[in-house]
Amino acid sequence: MNRTRRALLASIPLGVQAQERRTIRVGLAGLDGHPGEVSGPIPRMPGVELVAISDPDPGTVARYARSAVAARAAQYADWRQMVDREKLDIVGVCNANSLHAEAIIECLGRGIHLIAEKPVATEEPDLNRVRDAVQKSKAKFTSILPMRFSPPYLALKQIVESGEIGEILQMDAQKSYKVSSRAPWFYKRQTYGGTMAWIGIHMIDLMLAISGRDFTEAFGYQNHIGWPETGDTENITATTFRLDNGGVALLRMDYLRPKTARTHGDDRLRLAGTKGVAEYMEATGVTVVSDTRERTVIKDLPPAMSVFTEFLAHIYEGKPAPIDWKQIYRGHLVALRAREAMEKHRPVKT
Repeated sequence: MNRTRRALLASIPLGVQAQERRTIRVGLAGLDGHPGEVSGPIPRMPGVELVAISDPDPGTVARYARSAVAARAAQYADWRQMVDREKLDIVGVCNANSLHAEAIIECLGRGIHLIAEKPVATEEPDLNRVRDAVQKSKAKFTSILPMRFSPPYLALKQIVESGEIGEILQMDAQKSYKVSSRAPWFYKRQTYGGTMAWIGIHMIDLMLAISGRDFTEAFGYQNHIGWPETGDTENITATTFRLDNGGVALLRMDYLRPKTARTHGDDRLRLAGTKGVAEYMEATGVTVVSDTRERTVIKDLPPAMSVFTEFLAHIYEGKPAPIDWKQIYRGHLVALRAREAMEKHRPVKT
């Protein structure tokens, strides 16, 4: 989304505008996960600049600095030094999963607007600490959950909200990825946080947001088989959720996608309601069949959106938050309790 600096500041009081005429300064605290969700839109946004990047791995910093958007960014090994020395308006947190909560709490405490990689915390006590920090801070906060803003899932949400497929009673979601080279922290449970926390949160967030339902209980199984080079990373999971209306949702995930596959991932989501079924998979696109029409491929999809540009509009134009904090918290709580159910081999209330 190409917003000019004037448009970004249009709704800000004049006194504040006088203080804000400098460039919006963005820093990245870590370069793992999806930092491109933050840095990618910046070249199309006059008045916004990536001024600093940080990562404990000098090779990672060097590689990122070769990109045009980061070519002039100051480089740091420690995100704390970056925050101390740079006058940042917004920080993107993309360090190791287990370190997200600490960086979020610190930056919010300093009044810096924050967009954080998921999971925002890998343990429930830390999630609650993040919740407290978000509620106390005057700074704005959101999480990098970009699948919400992808055209196929925006289309599914429109279908459900139209009422065409009725009340959602069953959902079936999939994430299947190729094994790929990752930072060392990715292969340790203590720093990775588990496959449910890392990629399961995407589909949990989508199912909750699109269906309008909530989850009340979870149970499932997970394991790591083969691929010793990937350490503790669970490469197979299957979870069942009970919906608040008595329905059922299923989530299966794996790191078993063959190298010959055309894409890195194969994401799927199916929603079955009292009046019809809507689903998305790459092979077939978005389809719907209902009491009012035969199976139809939806070709006129909503335009793609960017969580970062929507976040800037929230900060500087007073637009609604791209993702409501209560939804961020709820999705993460469900994910962490679903992981608990798999690790303890018993149903867990969510």
